[in-house]
Amino acid sequence: MSEAAQASVIPDAERRAVGKFLRRMLPILVLMLLVNQMDRTNVGFVQDELRADVGVSATAYGLGAGLFFIGYALFEVPSNMLLERFGARVWLTRIMITWGAVIVAMCFIHSVWMFYALRFLLGVAEAGFFPGVLLYFTQWLPDSSRGRASAIFLGGSATAYIVTGPITGALLELHGAGGIAGWRWMFALEGAFSILVGFIAGFFLVSRIQDARWLTQEEKDALGEAVARDKEARDRAPRTSRLKLILHPQVALLTAVFFAMALTGYAITFWLPSLVDDIGGLSPFQVGLLTAVPWICAVIAMYTMAHFTDRAPDRRPYLAIALVLSAVGTFLATLGSPWFGLAALTLAAVGGKCAATLFWPMAQSGLDLRIAAPGLALVNSIGNLGGFVSPTLFGYLQDTTGSTNGGLYTLSAASVLAVCGVAFIHRTRTAAPSLPETATTRA
Repeated sequence: MSEAAQASVIPDAERRAVGKFLRRMLPILVLMLLVNQMDRTNVGFVQDELRADVGVSATAYGLGAGLFFIGYALFEVPSNMLLERFGARVWLTRIMITWGAVIVAMCFIHSVWMFYALRFLLGVAEAGFFPGVLLYFTQWLPDSSRGRASAIFLGGSATAYIVTGPITGALLELHGAGGIAGWRWMFALEGAFSILVGFIAGFFLVSRIQDARWLTQEEKDALGEAVARDKEARDRAPRTSRLKLILHPQVALLTAVFFAMALTGYAITFWLPSLVDDIGGLSPFQVGLLTAVPWICAVIAMYTMAHFTDRAPDRRPYLAIALVLSAVGTFLATLGSPWFGLAALTLAAVGGKCAATLFWPMAQSGLDLRIAAPGLALVNSIGNLGGFVSPTLFGYLQDTTGSTNGGLYTLSAASVLAVCGVAFIHRTRTAAPSLPETATTRA
C-alpha cells in the first residue's frame, strides 16, 4: 500500500475509534456527572428540615455547604495522581461509590458537627472526579476530538441543575413513610442510586485503549498513535511552578473573575430552594419544580449565546454583558416579593451560565500556551473556593441580620468588579501554538 493510501486509512480508523468511544463511554460518564452534581447540591433543599430536626442554624448550614469545597480542593490533585496509577475504571468507580456512601450516611445526621464532617468528607470523596474524567479523555482522545467530548460531558452539569429540583422534591414527599423524615429518605435513596451507578460504571469503563474489545486492532493502533503524539507534544512543554502561576498577571486576573462567578453560581444553587419555599403554600415537589425554572432559562440562554458567539473575534463584550445581567439579577432579588426574587435570580442564573460559557474558551485563548494547561487548572481549583465563601457568608448574614440581602449586594459588587477585570483579559495567546488547548473546567 502506498504512503498516501496509508495516510488516508489511519485517520479513518481513528475517526471510527473516536465515534465508538463517544457512543459507548460518554453516556455513562454524563450520567455519573449528573448524579455528582445532584448529590453535592441536594442539601440546598433540606435547609429548613436540618434546622428543625438537627438544630443546624443558617450560619452552620452555610459553613457546612461550603466545607465540601475545602475537602474537594485539598484532595483534587492526589486523587488525579491515583487515577493515573490505578486507571479510570477502578478510580472513577471508587470515587462514585464512596461519595454515594457518604450521601447515605447523611441520612443519619444527628448533630451540627456530624453535618460538618460529612460535608467535608463528601468533598474528599468526590475530589478528582471532574478533572479525572477530563484526564481520562486525554488518555483516550486526540486533542482534535476532545473539545466535542468535553462539551457533551459538560452538558450533563447543565442538565443536573434542571433535574435535581424535581427529583429531590419528589423524594421529600416520602416524609413520614415508615416513620422516617423525608430528608432522610432523600439522602438514603439518592446515595444508594449513586452507589448503584458506580457499580454499573465499573462494567462499562475501560482504562486503556488496548483493552477495548469493541475496537478493532487497526482502530486501537490508530487511536493509540494519535494520543501518543499529543502526549509527546504536551510532555515537551516547560513546567511552571504553582507559585509562579499564581503570580502570573493573566492567571491571577482569570482566577479573580472566575472566583466572582463562582460566588454567584453557588449562592444561587444553595439558597434558591429556601427562597422559593418562602413563597408559601408549596409542596416539596412544587418547590423542586420551581427551582428548575431559572436553570431551564439559563441553559437555553447559554446555548443560544454560544451559538452567536462561537465565531466572535472578541468575547469580552459578551462576557461583560453576562456579568452585568448577573449583577442586576442579584441586586433585584433584594427587592419585592419571593416571586419577584425568583424572577430576579432567574436573570442572575442566566447571566452566570452565559458568563461561564464565554469565560472558559476566552481563558484558554488568553493564556500563553506554555502555561495554559496548569494555569487553567489553577484558575479552576482556586476560583471554585467561591463555593465555600458564598454559602458561608449567606448563612452568617441570615443569622446575624435576619436577611440575605447583604450577601446579594456582595454578589452584585463582585460581578461588577469582574466586569472591570474582563477588560484586561488578553484576547489571544502570546506564543506560537505548540500545545493543544485543553478544557479543564466545568461550566
